Amino acid sequence: GRVMAAVRDVEIDPEGTFKYILVRLQRPGEQRDIVRGTAAAEFHNHIFEKVNPEMEKLGYECKCLGGGKIDHNNKDKKIRVFGLSTGYGKADHAVTVEILKKAYTDYDITWSDDKK
Repeated sequence: GRVMAAVRDVEIDPEGTFKYILVRLQRPGEQRDIVRGTAAAEFHNHIFEKVNPEMEKLGYECKCLGGGKIDHNNKDKKIRVFGLSTGYGKADHAVTVEILKKAYTDYDITWSDDKK
């Protein structure tokens, strides 16, 4: 529906290394995964605590599928997805990369299970 379009697949900081989470949105007849990440969040749950009420207003149920870190190099057009969330566990970084590719079409985007 139209409300759907208002929710962007990806909202991450334009530069730097920061925590991210993969969130599943569900409502009758709809399911999609979104990526949210920001250096403003000291912990992964800070990101979820911000996203969850926003999505509930739109009628979605939210579930955090895990987290990690994103290294966003704006200048070289590179994004690296790695690490994990202590609280939520490791997100499926391969899924995250596919979602990021839709938003950053001209980027080189990779992932690994490295902690750093």
